[in-house]
Amino acid sequence: MSSEILSVLEYMEKEKGIPRAEMISAIVNAIKTAAQKGVNSGQELKIDINPKNGQLNAWALLKVVDSVADPKKEIHVEKAQVFKTGAVMGDVIERGIDPSFLGRIAAQTARQAIMQKLRQFEKERIYDDFKDSIGDIVSGTVRRRERSDLFIDLGKAEAVLPSKEQVPGEEYSPGERIRCLLLDIENSSRGPELVLSRASSKFVRRLFELEVTEIADGTVKIEAFAREPGYRTKMAVSSTDAKVDPVGACVGARGARVKSVVRELNGEKIDIIEYNADPQILLTEALKPAVPREITLDERNKRIRLRVINEDLAIAIGRKGQNARLTSRLLGWKLDIEEFKGEVADPREQAITSLVKAFEFDRDVAERLVSHGINSPAAFEGVEANDLADFGFTPEEAQAIINKVS
Repeated sequence: MSSEILSVLEYMEKEKGIPRAEMISAIVNAIKTAAQKGVNSGQELKIDINPKNGQLNAWALLKVVDSVADPKKEIHVEKAQVFKTGAVMGDVIERGIDPSFLGRIAAQTARQAIMQKLRQFEKERIYDDFKDSIGDIVSGTVRRRERSDLFIDLGKAEAVLPSKEQVPGEEYSPGERIRCLLLDIENSSRGPELVLSRASSKFVRRLFELEVTEIADGTVKIEAFAREPGYRTKMAVSSTDAKVDPVGACVGARGARVKSVVRELNGEKIDIIEYNADPQILLTEALKPAVPREITLDERNKRIRLRVINEDLAIAIGRKGQNARLTSRLLGWKLDIEEFKGEVADPREQAITSLVKAFEFDRDVAERLVSHGINSPAAFEGVEANDLADFGFTPEEAQAIINKVS
């Protein structure tokens, strides 16, 4: 019994980080509770475990009386002298008992109670160990995949990388190393659950904070950020020190810093531009190499209308409207991108043309969309299939349109 207890104490202390004193207290309370419900029911017990060798000792606690009414709880004053010379009425005598007498049922019940206590300790330990790491990057090993979720071994605990927090196109096999952002600790019926993310924008921000010392010490600040996981990230940076180039600091010598982040993101493109409070200047930087020819601001509705020449139209809009969406999120303004022509063109025709070029829609589909106010690639932001169904599109047509713009 002592060797089993000692092995449990050593394992839980080394592998789980549970202090030996806490484990001993849990085992003692479990055995005491179980024994008092078994063959030793009705008795007051004292149990002690030696932390060095795991030796278990047990005593029955008996009150000294002159007339015994309950032999399990009381002992006659004359008989008490055998255990304690000079014992008087009212004293409590400790009479040693063989731990094996605690009973087989008590041992089984104690084992269940111990495992329950261990699970409780592990839950509390997980929360205490990781509560201050929310928002930090953690490393682990892929353990298994259940449905579409990945379970990651972080050493002291297991975490989950939900499918919605995974980057499209990334595949990991059991045994592979992986870095993620510790997004949150959720309380579930099974205890605290560590939730990881690689799709969150905070993951890329944190990578830059770790890679760029100027960001970590506050010299360079990330002012605006937009990301489509697995495809492209845009971020605008500024510097509190006139001598420090914020973009150069993030890129690093020969691109070393940004390349390190790109490798971690498996090739995701990253655009870094210098921040400017003027949305027109920031827009011009964000759209490079496309060059806006006309920019009109609607400050009341936070909307920007810009025109670019035909050759720059595809660049400004991007694949499936990606560049337009990211630029819109970066600025916090909605964008309407149109083709620039020397003569005044029909705005409706321009809107139809931009949708056809951006998403390869049939012209009649583009006309129907424009007639309902969706007159630019950026206007699809937040639009779902149900919204299109309200415009008269069949469910199949609506889903086909969403598939093309997503």
